[in-house]
Amino acid sequence: MAEIFERTGKVALGSRLRLMTSQLTDDASQLYRQYSMDGFSPKWFPVFFLLSKDGEKTITAIANEIGHSQPSVTKIIKEMAKAGLVKDNLKSKDKRRNIVGLTDKGTSLTEKIRIQCNDIEMAIDGIIAEATHNLWEAVAEWEFLLEQKSLLKRVLEQKKVRESKHVKLVEYQSHYQPIFKSLNEEWISTYFELEETDHKALDNPEEYIIQKGGKILVALYHGEPVGVCALIKMEDAQYDYEMAKMAVSPTAQGKNIGWLLGQAIISSAKEMGASKIYLESNTILKAAINLYHKLGFQKIVGHPTPYKRCNIQMELVLNKKD
Repeated sequence: MAEIFERTGKVALGSRLRLMTSQLTDDASQLYRQYSMDGFSPKWFPVFFLLSKDGEKTITAIANEIGHSQPSVTKIIKEMAKAGLVKDNLKSKDKRRNIVGLTDKGTSLTEKIRIQCNDIEMAIDGIIAEATHNLWEAVAEWEFLLEQKSLLKRVLEQKKVRESKHVKLVEYQSHYQPIFKSLNEEWISTYFELEETDHKALDNPEEYIIQKGGKILVALYHGEPVGVCALIKMEDAQYDYEMAKMAVSPTAQGKNIGWLLGQAIISSAKEMGASKIYLESNTILKAAINLYHKLGFQKIVGHPTPYKRCNIQMELVLNKKD
């Protein structure tokens, strides 16, 4: 069986751990028989351990401590009750709380469990001494790291990195006007209504943006235009440029394109001598707001806007003016 994991590599980590778990569970079942506890299921152990150490508990408390769902614990309790090891619905001041405790039969097993646990501890210590790596410590470390960031999130981050290598940013040319317009119209019409200022910029981007000293970048994925972002020159005492008209095709989202466009537009603003960049948006666009924060923008208030849909304004300080 080890051969298949050598061939698959790390991608079969879950399968390999499940196989090891299955082997250990089978051994545990046999061990209970060796210690005269026929019929004791390994999956009962966490519940039995808590009740033997702490005494009576509610199903909710047990579920919270062992990290299981309440239905899962309820099922285990029913199985243990059928085996005569626990009893539930014990007397409680709060009749809504289902209190669970060990029966006399259950209590009589605690000494056998204690002896078995001591032998298991010694056996595992022996494996740790023989092994190059301490699996127990490694599992604890992996649990901590996966709590900080799940495997799912880590894999999706790698997917973004890989796919972003196929993204190329190019300067706007007139033949990109239809895609510049359609990408922006798509997201605006999904959440809001197109306004007069939108039509001016989308219908005539060269006149409205580029000829006035601005810039537009287009993101190509495998050669196809899938994202756009503009840097609009502002006649404003506080701000040099506005970052605007960022749009990414729904078919190309999740490939880091918004981040790449934002970084490139900010770099362009720096090259053009900007001290501050302004943008405006709407808080309904949570992914966009998170991206702006990630790019370094901070919320401001009070700047005049021509857009009805704007309910948040942000700025990015590049260089402080003297």
